[in-house]
Amino acid sequence: MNVLLRLLATPSPTGMTEQAVRLVEQELSVLQVPFVRTRKGALTWEVAGTGPGHVTFSSHIDTLGAMVKAVKPGGRLLLHMLGGYDWATIEGEDVLVHTQEGRAICGTVVNVRQSVHVHGEALQQLRREQAVMEVRLDEETSSTSETLKLGVQPGDFISFDARPRLTPAGYLKSRHIDNKAAVAIFLAVTRELLQCPPERTVAFHVTTYEEVGHGAATGIPPHTDELIAVDMAAVGEGQTSSEHHVTLCVADSTGPYDHALGNRLRGAARRAGLELKIDIYPNYGSDGSAAWRAGGDYPVALIGPGVDSSHAYERTHVDALAATTDLMLAYVRPE
Repeated sequence: MNVLLRLLATPSPTGMTEQAVRLVEQELSVLQVPFVRTRKGALTWEVAGTGPGHVTFSSHIDTLGAMVKAVKPGGRLLLHMLGGYDWATIEGEDVLVHTQEGRAICGTVVNVRQSVHVHGEALQQLRREQAVMEVRLDEETSSTSETLKLGVQPGDFISFDARPRLTPAGYLKSRHIDNKAAVAIFLAVTRELLQCPPERTVAFHVTTYEEVGHGAATGIPPHTDELIAVDMAAVGEGQTSSEHHVTLCVADSTGPYDHALGNRLRGAARRAGLELKIDIYPNYGSDGSAAWRAGGDYPVALIGPGVDSSHAYERTHVDALAATTDLMLAYVRPE
Protein backbone atom coordinates (compact mmCIF):
# COMPACT_ATOMS: atom_id res chain seq x y z
CA MET A 1 0.00 0.00 0.00
CA ASN A 2 2.87 2.39 0.72
CA VAL A 3 4.26 1.77 -2.76
CA LEU A 4 0.82 2.26 -4.29
CA LEU A 5 0.31 5.58 -2.51
CA ARG A 6 3.70 6.77 -3.78
CA LEU A 7 2.85 5.63 -7.30
CA LEU A 8 -0.48 7.43 -7.22
CA ALA A 9 1.25 10.64 -6.14
CA THR A 10 3.76 10.39 -9.01
CA PRO A 11 2.63 12.13 -12.22
CA SER A 12 2.54 9.80 -15.24
CA PRO A 13 0.11 10.98 -17.91
CA THR A 14 0.28 8.95 -21.12
CA GLY A 15 3.49 9.90 -22.90
CA MET A 16 5.28 11.17 -19.76
CA THR A 17 5.72 8.11 -17.54
CA GLU A 18 9.46 8.10 -16.83
CA GLN A 19 9.24 9.09 -13.15
CA ALA A 20 6.67 6.41 -12.27
CA VAL A 21 8.48 3.67 -14.22
CA ARG A 22 11.68 4.58 -12.41
CA LEU A 23 9.91 4.16 -9.08
CA VAL A 24 8.91 0.61 -10.02
CA GLU A 25 12.47 -0.12 -11.13
CA GLN A 26 13.72 1.00 -7.72
CA GLU A 27 11.33 -1.41 -5.99
CA LEU A 28 12.45 -4.27 -8.25
CA SER A 29 16.08 -3.47 -7.47
CA VAL A 30 15.33 -3.81 -3.76
CA LEU A 31 13.86 -7.25 -4.51
CA GLN A 32 16.95 -8.02 -6.65
CA VAL A 33 14.74 -8.83 -9.63
CA PRO A 34 16.25 -8.10 -13.09
CA PHE A 35 14.09 -6.02 -15.43
CA VAL A 36 14.23 -4.64 -18.94
CA ARG A 37 12.70 -1.62 -20.62
CA THR A 38 11.34 -1.90 -24.12
CA ARG A 39 12.22 0.79 -26.64
CA LYS A 40 8.63 1.97 -26.23
CA GLY A 41 9.23 2.50 -22.50
CA ALA A 42 7.34 -0.48 -21.07
CA LEU A 43 8.82 -2.46 -18.18
CA THR A 44 9.11 -6.26 -18.07
CA TRP A 45 10.43 -8.74 -15.51
CA GLU A 46 10.10 -12.47 -14.83
CA VAL A 47 10.06 -14.97 -11.98
CA ALA A 48 11.28 -18.38 -13.12
CA GLY A 49 8.97 -21.34 -12.67
CA THR A 50 9.70 -24.87 -11.53
CA GLY A 51 8.36 -26.41 -14.74
CA PRO A 52 7.56 -25.65 -18.39
CA GLY A 53 5.13 -23.01 -19.64
CA HIS A 54 4.87 -19.24 -19.46
CA VAL A 55 2.10 -16.86 -18.40
CA THR A 56 2.31 -13.07 -18.73
CA PHE A 57 0.37 -10.57 -16.63
CA SER A 58 0.01 -7.12 -18.18
CA SER A 59 -0.96 -3.82 -16.58
CA HIS A 60 -0.34 -0.16 -17.34
CA ILE A 61 1.22 2.72 -15.44
CA ASP A 62 0.16 5.58 -17.70
CA THR A 63 -2.82 7.65 -16.61
CA LEU A 64 -5.31 10.17 -17.87
CA GLY A 65 -3.98 13.68 -18.32
CA ALA A 66 -3.80 16.57 -20.73
CA MET A 67 -1.48 18.72 -22.82
CA VAL A 68 -1.42 22.43 -23.49
CA LYS A 69 -3.32 22.96 -26.74
CA ALA A 70 -2.93 26.73 -26.77
CA VAL A 71 -2.24 29.73 -24.58
CA LYS A 72 -5.38 31.89 -24.61
CA PRO A 73 -5.40 35.70 -24.87
CA GLY A 74 -6.06 36.04 -21.12
CA GLY A 75 -3.05 33.87 -20.26
CA ARG A 76 -5.04 30.74 -19.41
CA LEU A 77 -4.53 27.38 -21.13
CA LEU A 78 -6.72 25.46 -23.54
CA LEU A 79 -6.51 21.71 -22.92
CA HIS A 80 -5.92 18.73 -25.20
CA MET A 81 -7.32 15.55 -23.60
CA LEU A 82 -5.09 12.50 -23.01
CA GLY A 83 -7.18 9.36 -22.55
CA GLY A 84 -10.95 9.08 -22.37
CA TYR A 85 -12.82 11.02 -19.70
CA ASP A 86 -15.67 13.47 -19.41
CA TRP A 87 -14.63 17.11 -19.16
CA ALA A 88 -16.93 17.56 -16.15
CA THR A 89 -14.85 15.07 -14.11
CA ILE A 90 -11.78 17.34 -14.08
CA GLU A 91 -13.52 20.62 -13.28
CA GLY A 92 -11.97 22.12 -10.14
CA GLU A 93 -9.00 19.74 -10.23
CA ASP A 94 -5.54 20.94 -9.28
CA VAL A 95 -2.93 20.29 -11.96
CA LEU A 96 0.76 20.65 -12.69
CA VAL A 97 1.97 22.01 -16.01
CA HIS A 98 5.32 20.41 -16.84
CA THR A 99 7.44 22.82 -18.89
CA GLN A 100 10.35 22.03 -21.18
CA GLU A 101 12.68 23.76 -18.71
CA GLY A 102 11.72 21.28 -15.99
CA ARG A 103 9.38 23.53 -14.02
CA ALA A 104 6.10 22.21 -12.61
CA ILE A 105 3.67 25.13 -12.49
CA CYS A 106 0.53 24.57 -10.49
CA GLY A 107 -2.94 25.58 -11.58
CA THR A 108 -6.60 24.62 -11.53
CA VAL A 109 -9.02 23.42 -14.19
CA VAL A 110 -11.96 25.84 -14.37
CA ASN A 111 -14.59 26.69 -16.95
CA VAL A 112 -15.03 30.04 -18.64
CA ARG A 113 -18.12 30.87 -16.52
CA GLN A 114 -16.95 29.43 -13.23
CA SER A 115 -18.36 32.11 -10.90
CA VAL A 116 -22.05 31.68 -10.12
CA HIS A 117 -22.13 35.24 -8.79
CA VAL A 118 -21.05 36.55 -12.19
CA HIS A 119 -22.82 34.19 -14.59
CA GLY A 120 -25.74 32.86 -12.56
CA GLU A 121 -27.96 30.52 -14.54
CA ALA A 122 -25.56 30.52 -17.52
CA LEU A 123 -23.13 28.48 -15.41
CA GLN A 124 -25.73 25.79 -14.73
CA GLN A 125 -26.58 25.55 -18.44
CA LEU A 126 -22.96 25.39 -19.58
CA ARG A 127 -22.05 22.18 -21.41
CA ARG A 128 -18.62 20.98 -20.28
CA GLU A 129 -16.47 20.50 -23.38
CA GLN A 130 -13.00 21.37 -24.58
CA ALA A 131 -13.86 24.89 -25.75
CA VAL A 132 -15.05 26.03 -22.31
CA MET A 133 -12.48 24.33 -20.06
CA GLU A 134 -9.18 26.00 -19.20
CA VAL A 135 -6.30 25.96 -16.75
CA ARG A 136 -5.99 28.97 -14.45
CA LEU A 137 -2.29 29.17 -13.59
CA ASP A 138 -1.18 30.09 -10.09
CA GLU A 139 1.18 32.70 -11.48
CA GLU A 140 0.73 36.38 -12.24
CA THR A 141 -0.33 36.34 -15.86
CA SER A 142 -3.14 37.93 -17.84
CA SER A 143 -1.90 37.60 -21.41
CA THR A 144 -0.47 35.10 -23.85
CA SER A 145 2.95 36.75 -23.76
CA GLU A 146 3.13 36.69 -19.95
CA THR A 147 2.30 32.98 -19.83
CA LEU A 148 4.85 32.20 -22.55
CA LYS A 149 7.48 34.04 -20.49
CA LEU A 150 6.78 31.57 -17.66
CA GLY A 151 8.06 28.83 -19.97
CA VAL A 152 4.63 27.39 -20.74
CA GLN A 153 4.03 26.48 -24.37
CA PRO A 154 1.79 24.29 -26.51
CA GLY A 155 2.65 20.62 -26.14
CA ASP A 156 3.57 20.78 -22.45
CA PHE A 157 2.16 17.90 -20.42
CA ILE A 158 -0.44 18.47 -17.70
CA SER A 159 -0.91 16.04 -14.82
CA PHE A 160 -3.89 15.91 -12.46
CA ASP A 161 -3.42 15.91 -8.68
CA ALA A 162 -4.32 12.32 -7.72
CA ARG A 163 -5.13 13.19 -4.06
CA PRO A 164 -4.50 9.62 -2.82
CA ARG A 165 -5.71 8.73 0.67
CA LEU A 166 -6.46 5.54 2.59
CA THR A 167 -9.42 5.83 4.95
CA PRO A 168 -9.63 4.12 8.38
CA ALA A 169 -12.28 1.78 6.91
CA GLY A 170 -9.84 0.52 4.26
CA TYR A 171 -11.10 2.52 1.28
CA LEU A 172 -8.51 3.89 -1.11
CA LYS A 173 -9.60 7.14 -2.80
CA SER A 174 -7.55 8.64 -5.60
CA ARG A 175 -7.34 9.49 -9.23
CA HIS A 176 -5.44 6.93 -11.31
CA ILE A 177 -6.23 3.81 -9.29
CA ASP A 178 -6.73 2.75 -12.90
CA ASN A 179 -4.22 1.26 -13.23
CA LYS A 180 -1.50 1.91 -10.68
CA ALA A 181 -3.30 -0.48 -8.33
CA ALA A 182 -2.39 -3.36 -10.65
CA VAL A 183 1.25 -2.27 -10.82
CA ALA A 184 1.50 -2.33 -7.02
CA ILE A 185 -0.23 -5.73 -7.01
CA PHE A 186 2.41 -7.00 -9.47
CA LEU A 187 5.15 -6.03 -7.03
CA ALA A 188 3.33 -7.78 -4.17
CA VAL A 189 2.84 -10.94 -6.25
CA THR A 190 6.50 -10.85 -7.30
CA ARG A 191 7.59 -10.70 -3.67
CA GLU A 192 5.42 -13.72 -2.84
CA LEU A 193 6.64 -15.75 -5.82
CA LEU A 194 10.27 -15.16 -4.85
CA GLN A 195 9.48 -16.94 -1.58
CA CYS A 196 7.48 -19.77 -3.19
CA PRO A 197 8.25 -20.21 -6.92
CA PRO A 198 5.40 -20.59 -9.42
CA GLU A 199 4.69 -23.74 -11.41
CA ARG A 200 5.31 -21.92 -14.70
CA THR A 201 7.51 -18.93 -15.44
CA VAL A 202 5.57 -15.74 -14.77
CA ALA A 203 6.27 -12.47 -16.60
CA PHE A 204 5.01 -9.04 -15.60
CA HIS A 205 4.62 -6.42 -18.34
CA VAL A 206 3.86 -2.80 -17.41
CA THR A 207 2.85 -0.64 -20.37
CA THR A 208 2.90 3.12 -20.86
CA TYR A 209 0.33 3.86 -23.59
CA GLU A 210 -2.78 1.89 -22.57
CA GLU A 211 -4.98 4.94 -22.03
CA VAL A 212 -4.64 5.81 -25.70
CA GLY A 213 -5.19 2.24 -26.90
CA HIS A 214 -1.83 0.79 -27.96
CA GLY A 215 0.02 -0.02 -24.72
CA ALA A 216 0.57 -3.77 -25.20
CA ALA A 217 0.60 -3.73 -28.99
CA THR A 218 4.33 -4.49 -28.63
CA GLY A 219 6.56 -5.82 -25.87
CA ILE A 220 4.70 -8.93 -24.69
CA PRO A 221 7.37 -11.63 -24.18
CA PRO A 222 7.46 -13.77 -27.35
CA HIS A 223 7.32 -17.05 -25.39
CA THR A 224 4.00 -16.13 -23.72
CA ASP A 225 1.50 -19.00 -23.62
CA GLU A 226 -1.28 -17.01 -21.94
CA LEU A 227 -1.83 -13.30 -21.40
CA ILE A 228 -3.85 -12.04 -18.44
CA ALA A 229 -4.50 -8.31 -18.42
CA VAL A 230 -4.97 -6.88 -14.92
CA ASP A 231 -6.88 -3.60 -14.88
CA MET A 232 -9.66 -1.96 -12.90
CA ALA A 233 -13.15 -3.48 -12.87
CA ALA A 234 -15.77 -0.78 -13.37
CA VAL A 235 -18.36 -0.54 -10.60
CA GLY A 236 -21.76 0.99 -11.32
CA GLU A 237 -25.39 0.50 -12.22
CA GLY A 238 -25.97 -2.68 -14.19
CA GLN A 239 -22.57 -4.16 -13.27
CA THR A 240 -21.78 -7.01 -10.88
CA SER A 241 -18.32 -5.69 -9.95
CA SER A 242 -17.74 -4.63 -6.35
CA GLU A 243 -15.14 -2.52 -4.56
CA HIS A 244 -14.58 -5.50 -2.24
CA HIS A 245 -13.99 -8.21 -4.86
CA VAL A 246 -11.90 -9.23 -7.85
CA THR A 247 -13.71 -9.42 -11.20
CA LEU A 248 -13.28 -11.53 -14.31
CA CYS A 249 -14.29 -9.43 -17.32
CA VAL A 250 -15.55 -11.85 -19.96
CA ALA A 251 -16.20 -9.24 -22.68
CA ASP A 252 -15.80 -5.54 -23.41
CA SER A 253 -16.13 -3.19 -26.38
CA THR A 254 -13.54 -5.20 -28.32
CA GLY A 255 -15.45 -8.49 -27.96
CA PRO A 256 -15.26 -11.57 -25.72
CA TYR A 257 -12.09 -12.75 -24.02
CA ASP A 258 -10.94 -16.38 -24.14
CA HIS A 259 -13.54 -18.74 -22.67
CA ALA A 260 -11.17 -21.55 -21.65
CA LEU A 261 -8.67 -19.20 -19.97
CA GLY A 262 -11.53 -17.49 -18.16
CA ASN A 263 -12.72 -20.87 -16.89
CA ARG A 264 -9.22 -21.69 -15.62
CA LEU A 265 -9.27 -18.44 -13.66
CA ARG A 266 -12.70 -19.34 -12.26
CA GLY A 267 -11.23 -22.64 -11.10
CA ALA A 268 -8.32 -20.87 -9.41
CA ALA A 269 -10.77 -18.56 -7.62
CA ARG A 270 -12.74 -21.56 -6.33
CA ARG A 271 -9.57 -23.25 -5.05
CA ALA A 272 -8.59 -20.04 -3.24
CA GLY A 273 -12.05 -19.56 -1.75
CA LEU A 274 -12.53 -16.25 -3.56
CA GLU A 275 -15.88 -14.80 -4.61
CA LEU A 276 -15.13 -13.96 -8.24
CA LYS A 277 -17.43 -11.41 -9.85
CA ILE A 278 -18.19 -11.85 -13.56
CA ASP A 279 -18.86 -8.78 -15.66
CA ILE A 280 -19.08 -7.23 -19.14
CA TYR A 281 -17.92 -3.66 -19.87
CA PRO A 282 -19.47 -2.17 -23.03
CA ASN A 283 -17.33 1.01 -22.88
CA TYR A 284 -13.95 -0.54 -22.13
CA GLY A 285 -10.82 -1.86 -23.80
CA SER A 286 -7.63 -3.27 -22.27
CA ASP A 287 -3.99 -4.03 -22.97
CA GLY A 288 -5.20 -7.52 -23.81
CA SER A 289 -7.31 -6.03 -26.59
CA ALA A 290 -4.31 -4.10 -27.93
CA ALA A 291 -2.12 -7.22 -27.85
CA TRP A 292 -4.69 -9.21 -29.81
CA ARG A 293 -5.19 -6.44 -32.37
CA ALA A 294 -1.42 -6.41 -32.91
CA GLY A 295 -1.50 -10.13 -33.72
CA GLY A 296 -0.81 -11.75 -30.35
CA ASP A 297 -1.13 -15.53 -30.75
CA TYR A 298 -2.26 -16.54 -27.26
CA PRO A 299 -5.47 -16.63 -25.24
CA VAL A 300 -6.27 -13.46 -23.30
CA ALA A 301 -8.28 -12.84 -20.13
CA LEU A 302 -8.98 -9.71 -18.10
CA ILE A 303 -9.24 -9.47 -14.30
CA GLY A 304 -9.02 -6.69 -11.75
CA PRO A 305 -10.18 -5.08 -8.51
CA GLY A 306 -13.53 -3.30 -8.45
CA VAL A 307 -13.16 0.48 -8.77
CA ASP A 308 -15.97 2.98 -8.34
CA SER A 309 -16.22 6.23 -10.38
CA SER A 310 -13.79 5.05 -13.05
CA HIS A 311 -11.86 7.78 -14.90
CA ALA A 312 -12.88 10.32 -12.25
CA TYR A 313 -11.97 10.52 -8.54
CA GLU A 314 -11.92 6.77 -8.05
CA ARG A 315 -12.35 4.51 -5.03
CA THR A 316 -11.67 0.89 -4.17
CA HIS A 317 -11.14 -1.14 -1.01
CA VAL A 318 -8.11 -3.06 0.23
CA ASP A 319 -10.31 -6.18 0.04
CA ALA A 320 -10.41 -5.94 -3.77
CA LEU A 321 -6.66 -5.39 -3.99
CA ALA A 322 -6.00 -8.40 -1.76
CA ALA A 323 -8.48 -10.58 -3.68
CA THR A 324 -6.81 -9.73 -7.01
CA THR A 325 -3.41 -10.58 -5.51
CA ASP A 326 -4.76 -13.88 -4.17
CA LEU A 327 -6.31 -14.84 -7.52
CA MET A 328 -3.05 -14.24 -9.37
CA LEU A 329 -1.11 -16.31 -6.85
CA ALA A 330 -3.68 -19.12 -6.92
CA TYR A 331 -3.48 -19.24 -10.72
CA VAL A 332 0.30 -19.58 -11.02
CA ARG A 333 1.14 -21.72 -8.00
CA PRO A 334 0.83 -25.52 -8.04
CA GLU A 335 -2.54 -26.86 -6.93
